[in-house]
Amino acid sequence: MKIKTHEFIENVDRTSNTWKIIKQMTKNVHQEEAFYVCNLREIIEKHKIWLSKLPRIEPHYAVKCNDDIAILEVLASLGACFDCASKSEISKALSVGINPERIIFANPAKPKSHIQYAADVGVSTMTFDNESELYKIHDLFPNSKLVIRLRIDATDAQCPLGMKFGCDPVKEAPKLLRVAQFLNLNVIGVSFHVGSGCREPEVFKRAIRASREIFNYSSTLGFNFTLLDIGGGYPGGKDSSLTEIANVVNNALDEFFNDLNIRIIAEPGRFYVTTAYTLACNIHSIRKMTDEDSEGNTFETHRMYYINDGVYGSFNCILYDHQAVTPLLLNEDPTKKMVSSSIWGPTCDGLDQIIENMSLPEMEIGDWMVFEDMGAYTLPVASPFNGFPVPKVYYGMTQEDWSVFRSIITVNQDDVLIVEEPLSEEHELYNLKIPSGLPVIIPARKKSIAFSTNSAELMVG
Repeated sequence: MKIKTHEFIENVDRTSNTWKIIKQMTKNVHQEEAFYVCNLREIIEKHKIWLSKLPRIEPHYAVKCNDDIAILEVLASLGACFDCASKSEISKALSVGINPERIIFANPAKPKSHIQYAADVGVSTMTFDNESELYKIHDLFPNSKLVIRLRIDATDAQCPLGMKFGCDPVKEAPKLLRVAQFLNLNVIGVSFHVGSGCREPEVFKRAIRASREIFNYSSTLGFNFTLLDIGGGYPGGKDSSLTEIANVVNNALDEFFNDLNIRIIAEPGRFYVTTAYTLACNIHSIRKMTDEDSEGNTFETHRMYYINDGVYGSFNCILYDHQAVTPLLLNEDPTKKMVSSSIWGPTCDGLDQIIENMSLPEMEIGDWMVFEDMGAYTLPVASPFNGFPVPKVYYGMTQEDWSVFRSIITVNQDDVLIVEEPLSEEHELYNLKIPSGLPVIIPARKKSIAFSTNSAELMVG
């Protein structure tokens, strides 16, 4: 067995409201299945950070990252827009009352039926990076507003995307713009995506500079570009920060796009939802590996823990999103002996391994493990392989939060768990500040959390 080392995290805030809810849930003797707690307050906090750090940039939440309807409803009410990759995602975004103009169809290679659907519902802004896409759009949606997607790759990203999407800004982009001109299509701007989970902030400067050059070239063809889409790649884990990327982006925009008539958007996904979701899993089986010494005495060498979620479920993020997960024990006992351990999912596939080797305290059947930062690229990809269910989501919040959210989200009220204690930190839900002048559209379908650009404060109405 190949050995991998993982540091067991000790300094976890087990007094948080999310942990209180998990402990409350696991006390139920009938609770055996894995489950999530989604803290919707985290979504509001991330929106505050975005507006503070990147005031010029309109966030278009990447629905593919986590399409939970509650997330979409809260973000829509906060004034966010959406990045959709298919007609199904567009339909889901429209279902929460979003105006089609607040959606970008950001898939450069779209099936014909999806383009036709976008035309039928009025989602007119869409990306392209190849010639055949232009001909499809010309036939099906000639009045659309097109955005050329460039390939600008980060040298270090959690999930690179350039091998599949984006045209070369020097070798391919000019030719594609000439084809669009020949077809009399309306190209309105440039987009790029440096890679999901970007770990090289400086790549945004390279990408913004290249976008400026395409803006300049487009004007020689008679285009009037008005949109810059700086894509995704923004980290969202609790130990990450948006600050470094934001500084690079803001400085590059000041240098290359100081003309304020250019609309600038982005496609954050994991930034918004990673920390909002915490997963609790139950140990249902244990296998102890043993060996014998020279005198015939048996001793334990390794312990295999089997939990009720795995790589075919929530932990698909290990395979598809290159995520490293860390188990935390719900009820730690410092007197327990540390042993070499591995963690396995519930299916009958040998691939279903979550942790290959790490040192963990001795645990028993029925104990619970908790995994934080599980909101991005987990649930949308999960399957019920072998008949094991996808974990249910419970929405944890304080009574104060619920008084606002109850008329916004349409989830089953039985899935909402109220924490009676006040938040440990200062409650700022009703004092959310935003930069004045940011354009905001208020959804009309339900009661909304809305921003007033006059008072720059959060309003509930």
